[in-house]
Amino acid sequence: MVIKLENVGIAVRDIEAAISFFTDLGLTLVGRDTVSGEWAETAVGLDGNHARIALLQTPGGQGSLELFEYIHPDAIETEPTLPNEIGMHRVAFSVDDIDEALAIAAKHGCHPLRGVATYEDVYKLTYVRGPSGIIVMLAQELKKS
Repeated sequence: MVIKLENVGIAVRDIEAAISFFTDLGLTLVGRDTVSGEWAETAVGLDGNHARIALLQTPGGQGSLELFEYIHPDAIETEPTLPNEIGMHRVAFSVDDIDEALAIAAKHGCHPLRGVATYEDVYKLTYVRGPSGIIVMLAQELKKS
């Protein structure tokens, strides 16, 4: 059997705000749609499933995010995920300039949970609380001279 990761799906409160955040970070919006009907209900396992979706891709096409904004049924608000909770944890991106990425995130009102850390002189990294409470990890590989 061959397996390939297609995308990571994230339900969001405001799809336009989420698209703006992720495209400002460097992802490309490759498609939008509105999905509903029996096929969508069956695939997702949710009666009355009706959602706006957007597909965003990383540069080079190695990964993609599929964002969902539910029209019906109403989205269920939950507390933002904590780093130690079981379940979907975060989405992580490598960046070439963590300070620039943090400045972009800040324009969207998104800031590190605590600060920027250095891991064994290999990476500078941080977790940012993104749109709709999504945890986004940003990591910059440190160049060794």
